[in-house]
Amino acid sequence: MEHLPPETEQLVALYVVPTPIGNLDDITYRAVKVLQEVDAVLAEDTRKTGILLKHLGISKPMQSHHAFNEHQTVQKVINRLKQGEVLALVSDAGTPVISDPGFLLVRACRENSLVVQCLPGATAFVPALVNSGLPADKFVFEGFLPHKKGRQTRLQQLAEESRTIVLYESPHRLVKSLNQFSEFFGEERKACVCRELSKLHEENKLGTLQELINYYEGEGNAKGEIVLVIEGKLPEKKKKN
Repeated sequence: MEHLPPETEQLVALYVVPTPIGNLDDITYRAVKVLQEVDAVLAEDTRKTGILLKHLGISKPMQSHHAFNEHQTVQKVINRLKQGEVLALVSDAGTPVISDPGFLLVRACRENSLVVQCLPGATAFVPALVNSGLPADKFVFEGFLPHKKGRQTRLQQLAEESRTIVLYESPHRLVKSLNQFSEFFGEERKACVCRELSKLHEENKLGTLQELINYYEGEGNAKGEIVLVIEGKLPEKKKKN
């Protein structure tokens, strides 16, 4: 196969390929070319990746590679790469490794001197941060917060964070999480709930945490993938003498 020029003289063994977070047209020409040329695709969910490949008119062998089997499959994938296969790693949506499977494989490739190349592309937290209107010059990305163990400790730490906070949340936990943020950060802290990004029913709802609680309690469970963007702690105003 014809390889895209890597940064080194070695041929790329593993391409990390971002896929659309919603709208299937949000894929780069380079990503399409790589998917056309690789020997096989490592997919978080082969059914979802199959829909994308069919949309792109691409037929490739696929292998399941997700959070529940990654520890068991990494060495087998490394062996395939050492034998000369060129593979693409994709997740269900967005860029692999970013709150998605892939870290263990990329690390193992580096440890085995196999060349990895990550293509630039879709990541949900970037449009959410931009759409929120909250400061984007400095921010902290938290991915998914712990559900139980360590959650309160992390919330206490984030309550003092001065940078904009970006994190992912599931629809059925949204109201509960907003209430927790309100408890730890204060109900007047500004935030933005971004859901269904790039899809037909995209929504970017900005308000105080209390306003967002009121809105989503009235709406019921919000649907779709959700990115939460929360204002950082503002500096306390100096008291006048």
